[in-house]
Amino acid sequence: MSAAKGRFAAWKSTSLIVTIFVMIFLYMPIVILVAQSFNESRFGGKWAGFSLKWYEALFNDRGVIEATLNTLYIALTATAVSTVLGTLAAWVLNLYKTRLQKFNYGITYAPLVMPDILMGISLLLFFVSLKVELGLFTVICAHITFCVSFVTFVVLARLQDFDFNLIHAARDLGANWRVIIIKILLPVLGPGIAAGAMMAFTLSMDDFVVTFFVGGPGSTTLPVKVYSMMKHGTPAIINALSVVFMALTFSVALIAQIITRKRV
Repeated sequence: MSAAKGRFAAWKSTSLIVTIFVMIFLYMPIVILVAQSFNESRFGGKWAGFSLKWYEALFNDRGVIEATLNTLYIALTATAVSTVLGTLAAWVLNLYKTRLQKFNYGITYAPLVMPDILMGISLLLFFVSLKVELGLFTVICAHITFCVSFVTFVVLARLQDFDFNLIHAARDLGANWRVIIIKILLPVLGPGIAAGAMMAFTLSMDDFVVTFFVGGPGSTTLPVKVYSMMKHGTPAIINALSVVFMALTFSVALIAQIITRKRV
């Protein structure tokens, strides 16, 4: 009995050490990043004193502000369009069972497994062949192309558990399609649609490779801007920018959690 207790205590101690090591490995770079954003030194090799000048330089950098606005505009537009198209595609794929079902699934699934560089080059060649000027429009179209697939499969997973007898019962009771969509479909499929929209927004905000190929003058997004700043700009401003976006992300997550608890 004492030997078993000893082995359990040793296993517990080892698990604690491994957990602490993993937490340090994951979060120590973030802590260093936050600390360096307040470092007066430009390159962060040593601590030169507390300073907010990099945040001031960040908010005064017109290029970063324009890139951020472009990123938000592209992400919001691509998310809205891909959410609508992806939801409709999921509904059709789940509703109609035809001989071309596997082919339809393959077309929808292809952007998920296709390498970003291949998608970027193919979209660039497509726009060039159509003589479309590269800019915000081409970037939005490219983002919609790969975001639709993610939304489709997320909503499709939600539809597979959906009981269509609810629609039949509502129609038997005299409800029209507008009432069915508002009262039944949106409340039931809402979590899946919201999850797909959030995934599309995240992917659009974070995309670099495809945007790098199909972007043009005036369509520089934040990932492309950060890449340019890493090569030619000031690294300390990137630290401040990362902290700002991290704070915004945590704030949105916290607000969503508070709203969810209040609803519960």
